[in-house]
Amino acid sequence: MSGSPEFGKLVIFGVGLIGGSFALGLKAAEQVEEVVGFGRSLSTLTQAMDLGIIDRVGANAGQEVADADLVLMATPVGQMPEIMARIAPYLGAQTVVTDGGSTKADVVASAREHFSDKLGQFVPAHPIAGAENSGAAAARADLYRDKKVVLTPLPENPVLNVARVRSAWEWCGAQVHELPPADHDRIFAAVSHLPHLLSFALVYELAVRENCDQFFDFAASGFRDFTRIAASHPEMWRDICLANRPALLDELDRYRAQLDTLRDALQRDDGALLERTFDVARKARRNWADGKGK
Repeated sequence: MSGSPEFGKLVIFGVGLIGGSFALGLKAAEQVEEVVGFGRSLSTLTQAMDLGIIDRVGANAGQEVADADLVLMATPVGQMPEIMARIAPYLGAQTVVTDGGSTKADVVASAREHFSDKLGQFVPAHPIAGAENSGAAAARADLYRDKKVVLTPLPENPVLNVARVRSAWEWCGAQVHELPPADHDRIFAAVSHLPHLLSFALVYELAVRENCDQFFDFAASGFRDFTRIAASHPEMWRDICLANRPALLDELDRYRAQLDTLRDALQRDDGALLERTFDVARKARRNWADGKGK
């Protein structure tokens, strides 16, 4: 690599899968000089340092963000308001803050409250590249390669700040897109948050049965594929579901209506309706897998 790294100092709150992979991606591209980590436990931070994710553990959040080029909040969204309140008074004039939260309207509302006249320094983002495993040990440098990252810029964001956050994700190999926060939350309620809710619900319903072991013993690839995401981080998904509650409730109502339609078809022995429904779904799924789903 010729020239100096684009980012001198990166401060990360939450050094698990999302934050850790972001740091490793920038390090692999040789685009960051120093990574400072904050987290809820010293053991997690020590592990992140041993894995080469961070260079040192942060002690004073205000002091560290004062001269940081970039700050990433990669915690569950429910923890972000407290982080914003801690760092807002100390942000350096050139420091840009971003996040990795799966909901945006709630994060933006908190940012407006806590960052106040520094709101332009916060550029919201959402990397679409999770995994069922969490923690620093799950982080990897190529997690974001060829994956989508959605920025939801604010009217207050200078173009340069948005460009810097875009550049950071692109150095990690991501394909960066932009959406308004409300559109983002409506879309991801349907294609991400609802599937997780359904997967958790199915596994829970079987797990609390007295003969649950018998069901799991005979479960095969279809069950594994449908329920893979039920192994995701419970705290994170609790926060996501509550944060995007209005949009998620709407999508859940739509899904329940579809289930009722299929239940009625079963009750009436209406194989034609079942087949038509399955055929539309099959074609849509195959088109997605052959195109944008790759």
